[in-house]
Amino acid sequence: MVDFGRVLTAMVTPFKEDGSVNYDLAASLAINLANNGSDTLVVCGTTGESPTLSWEEEYRLFSVVLEAVAGKAKVMAGCGSNSTKEAIAATQKAARIGIHGTLQVVPYYNKPPQSGLYQHFQAIAQAVPDTPLLLYNVPSRTGQNLLPDTVAQLAEIGNIVGVKEASGNLDQVSEIRRLTPNEFQIYSGDDSLTLPMLAVGAKGVVSVASHIVGNQLQQMIQSFSAGKVQIATEIHLKLFPLFKALFITANPIPVKAALKIQGWNVGSTRPPLCEAPVEVNHKLEVVMKELALI
Repeated sequence: MVDFGRVLTAMVTPFKEDGSVNYDLAASLAINLANNGSDTLVVCGTTGESPTLSWEEEYRLFSVVLEAVAGKAKVMAGCGSNSTKEAIAATQKAARIGIHGTLQVVPYYNKPPQSGLYQHFQAIAQAVPDTPLLLYNVPSRTGQNLLPDTVAQLAEIGNIVGVKEASGNLDQVSEIRRLTPNEFQIYSGDDSLTLPMLAVGAKGVVSVASHIVGNQLQQMIQSFSAGKVQIATEIHLKLFPLFKALFITANPIPVKAALKIQGWNVGSTRPPLCEAPVEVNHKLEVVMKELALI
């Protein structure tokens, strides 16, 4: 089974001034991320503004990023949907172009019960038995929580290899770790919770901050894994203000602003998201200067 590593970057989607996808810049950004701490790039997730991308744009992005980082990093495709039929179709198409794995978000808005969630993910996994699936639990966005007992049941399916856990509940993470085999991979869905989640059995992070501090995050996780907990803690506390600044308004507004501060012309976000307010840019500049990132 594919090893997705420790640092998975939830990659932004660059746009041109006219709002179209900037595929050339997406390739350049992907290479930069692969060269600076990212083991895997998650393309067309929430940070990639998947709700406002067309299927055609998504598949082209998968192909562009796959080609750009070939041999340097894995690529995971955001193929989740609140329609099981659509999620299966999207996942099958991504599998055909050679994607290394897919991220499958808990169905949003329609709030299926736990039995419905199990059947949803089971159906997707069975449709692409040779493609690894990473579950994605983010109750604040989906309105439904994927509970540990359900995760444990899903972990018995061979190609469901792990979960991106963004509930913010460390007790829930502990329970998932207690109920699942060691090879089932748990990733933090929140940069600021990566270190505490490592302490209860997580493998790494699906990160937004890694656009800016990928190498430092990799060092933090590797230090913790090597038993150098004090060094890991020091890195976490140093980066903590950045973690919080990148989420002072809806993601990915702040991280796109931070990238632009560094000179990456990734464009704006698509409506209904909007440009970062002046105070957000100011906060990011202050924090990034303190960390010598600009």
